[in-house]
Amino acid sequence: MKTFVIALLAVLAWPVSGVAGAAPASATAAQPAAQAAADFRPASLRPQFLLTGARSRDSQDLSGQWTYSKDLYRTGLTDINGWVAKSRMQRYRDLDVAAEEARATTDFYEFDMDRGPQIAIPGAWNAATPAMRYYDGLVWFQRKFKVPAADGGRAFLRFEAVNYKAYVYLNGKEIGRHEGGFTPFVLEVTGVLRAGDNRLTVGVDSTHDAQSIPTFITDWDLYGGITRPVKLIRTPATFIDDATLALKADGRIAGEVRLQGDKAAGQRVTVAIGTLASATATTDANGRAVFDIKAPAKLQRWSPDSPALYDVRFSAASDTVRERMGFRTIAVQGSQILLNGKPLFLRGISLHEEEFGPNPARNMTEQASRALLTEIKHGLGGNYVRLSHYPHSETTLRLADEMGLLVWSEIPVYWTVDWENPAVLRKALAMQAETIYRDRNRAAVVMWSVGNETPVSPARTAFHGAMADNVRALDPTRLVSAALLVDRHKENGEDVTVIKDPLVDKLDVLAVNTYAGWYGGDTLDALPSLKWQVPADRPLILSEFGADALAGYREDPNGGDGMKKFTEEYQAEYYRKTLAMADRIPTLRGMSPWILKDFQSPRREHPVFQNGWNRKGLVSETGVRKQAFGVLADYYRGKAGAAP
Repeated sequence: MKTFVIALLAVLAWPVSGVAGAAPASATAAQPAAQAAADFRPASLRPQFLLTGARSRDSQDLSGQWTYSKDLYRTGLTDINGWVAKSRMQRYRDLDVAAEEARATTDFYEFDMDRGPQIAIPGAWNAATPAMRYYDGLVWFQRKFKVPAADGGRAFLRFEAVNYKAYVYLNGKEIGRHEGGFTPFVLEVTGVLRAGDNRLTVGVDSTHDAQSIPTFITDWDLYGGITRPVKLIRTPATFIDDATLALKADGRIAGEVRLQGDKAAGQRVTVAIGTLASATATTDANGRAVFDIKAPAKLQRWSPDSPALYDVRFSAASDTVRERMGFRTIAVQGSQILLNGKPLFLRGISLHEEEFGPNPARNMTEQASRALLTEIKHGLGGNYVRLSHYPHSETTLRLADEMGLLVWSEIPVYWTVDWENPAVLRKALAMQAETIYRDRNRAAVVMWSVGNETPVSPARTAFHGAMADNVRALDPTRLVSAALLVDRHKENGEDVTVIKDPLVDKLDVLAVNTYAGWYGGDTLDALPSLKWQVPADRPLILSEFGADALAGYREDPNGGDGMKKFTEEYQAEYYRKTLAMADRIPTLRGMSPWILKDFQSPRREHPVFQNGWNRKGLVSETGVRKQAFGVLADYYRGKAGAAP
């Protein structure tokens, strides 16, 4: 604990500075405090390559059918006693096993990636076959592809997400590793890529432990595999690695461009916001150019009612990156949340990353994401979505921009992690940085959350405090929140709900999860009169509340006076009573009930009502709306027509 606290205090003293570079290895508890602190500096958390705007670049999509091989005992990585894996087990070798076997040598192999079973990538292996549904461990994937001879320039592999640990090999050579299941990473392959045939092999380990984020206990399906697209991206020798702009409260648009390459210094950089404005700057010795532009008079602010997006073009050193971007401000004033200077009420819902269907594979195509967001925007009449409990796909974030849905984004520091381990803190900060760098250009994102339902302790609060400070260092243009637990105590003989969490001092927006009426002994009739004592100087969001219901399970009209849990009627009445309670909280400025859609969770195993599904969705896994959906939609229609 002592080493952790010393390192953490040193972290908080570091300024924001530095240039893009490779992130160092994670700190360990045995490292000197100074080294641990250096690993936590915001500059050290910046990935070596970002490739901002990668979707506009020249690329080769490697989606499609890959072969795979299970490796439960991890023999492709290590042998017994931690020895190097035997060559006959090394699935990443650049080898035609069938051809070698035809030679009738003394060698033999216990794998053949070329003749392995096939799986669709992107997509989780849990949905591939019934035998893989609960597989948790290491799986090897292979994709063979052709490329033409390079005409100069550089080449990169960009993985949008691999869950949870990735070991990446190209043509038999290891090119990189990554830990974290929901954020992108980029690996340079310029010197390894071959003209003609190439063999890409990725080991994916879904195993979680006490030092992973999240840990091995959650309330959702962890979904192992290459769950988001993989692309081979070509760039010039000197290229735009990062480009960002944001509208500031003073009405100016500020941002920066960073180049990488031998000629990154002294380059003229141009940014154009549609046809409204353009500006130029020159990169410094580190390849960085800074912009500060007066917002054009005709610039339309992005909002849920009018989600205006502009084609923004960044150009430098024979390279160009294009983005679709919106411009808006978000702020807190007293207990109000202000979007573009005007108060608003967040009419939202929480969402897990699962497509509709009985066997989701976390393959979030545009069609799959749009179907979910349409239920929120047009079905519920929402203006807000809490993306739980990890960074969702780029596709979803870009659709939120397009459709006009404000976004709460979080990383899976969920329930509990190893709070006293500096290495775990660094993982959290690095994951947070990867998320922020990816989504800074999304106007929809207005809040970064630093935790969900974590029990209060000094080490936990210091951990979250470092995360909040990291957010402010990397992105001061957005709000900071966390989903907190609440306490109940007796006061003058009445139950009073309070927030007793020292983390509130680090937050712009307070958020609490409450399940009175589902968990605990409260009756539904008692909910509207429950009393709350919350700080008056900040806005409050009910980040979660909900009750399970099996779609189609209805109350027996002749069954007696009390309503049964898991019925649609109980869930609907739970919403009515909870919303009545919410209306009595004076600082309430939004809500994201739990949850839009039923989702898979191995924790939920009631053989009649759950069967591996958390049933708190307002719609079933196949899209059937429950009664409570209409209750919330009616409430939001009333809120939309009322002053915030």
